[in-house]
Amino acid sequence: MKLSQFDMSIEEFMLYCSSKNLSRKTIMAYEQTLKLFSDYMRKEFDILKVDDVTKGHIRQYVKFVQERGKYNSVRVDDTAKNNLHARTDYGKPISSNTINNYVRNIKVFFNWLSDEDEITKNPVDKIKLLKGSERLKPLLSESEIKSILNSFDKSKFDGYRNYLMTVLIFDTGCRITECLNIEVKDVDLSNKAIILRYTKNKKERLIFFSTKMRKELQRWIQYKDRYFSNELLFPSNRGNIMLPGTYETALRRIGQKNNIELFPHRIRANFAQYYLLNGGDLYSLSRIMGHSSLEVTKVYLQLDNESVRKQYQKFSPLNGINID
Repeated sequence: MKLSQFDMSIEEFMLYCSSKNLSRKTIMAYEQTLKLFSDYMRKEFDILKVDDVTKGHIRQYVKFVQERGKYNSVRVDDTAKNNLHARTDYGKPISSNTINNYVRNIKVFFNWLSDEDEITKNPVDKIKLLKGSERLKPLLSESEIKSILNSFDKSKFDGYRNYLMTVLIFDTGCRITECLNIEVKDVDLSNKAIILRYTKNKKERLIFFSTKMRKELQRWIQYKDRYFSNELLFPSNRGNIMLPGTYETALRRIGQKNNIELFPHRIRANFAQYYLLNGGDLYSLSRIMGHSSLEVTKVYLQLDNESVRKQYQKFSPLNGINID
């Protein structure tokens, strides 16, 4: 089937993204969002050219996605091919944050078209994001964290490796993709620091780890080197670089054993919240986590009532004054 002008513009945009050395995950998100949007515009309004899209069309698309729910806005053939109807979350409401991600991707595309003089009027100029803030999962308690860490089978290579990865993410706040790409040469045990070379923004970042973590890493590196001579800090069972999904699946199973919904970003989020609860500041946290701005980091300021109560008792001004 011949590509429409709309789809050709998407292809040109994807080439531009590749030339900017964006991450594979970001490029895939752009492509998926834009192809679904293009399909919608063609099926609902018979629009085949990007210049024919108006802000009204984009607002209608947002409303359409809100009403249809998860996976209902994808192509019919994709739904059948991937057996999406069998998913437990099929048709469930899509969060405002997810829809905002779609809108951001569409805005980036049309802003690029405008910069390239491919459109006469930019339809996203007055498009605003939906109201609503990202809600974090409740903070894991100390007993829950201990229970999670004790659930890994450290007598096996993969169990020990997954345990170390979980501890490292909780201690440093690094992303799972960053963690999987660490090499032994990037670890400075003397200064308790790691250079992250594979980051979201493609810029190297220095993170630090605790004294406890240093002891864990020393033991792990000696153990790992008995099995594999390559530089990867956390290789797969075959000595290759691990896929994020392999760790995500293992972590989810550990969570199920403890009746806790568990995924890599939740561990990273707990690092951020505990860092703030223990007296860390927002600015240093933003740098540690590799965020593009403080606005991204501010989501971790959300604290549950119990955490706030404990902090209040710890830092109450009156508790520190002898008024007897």
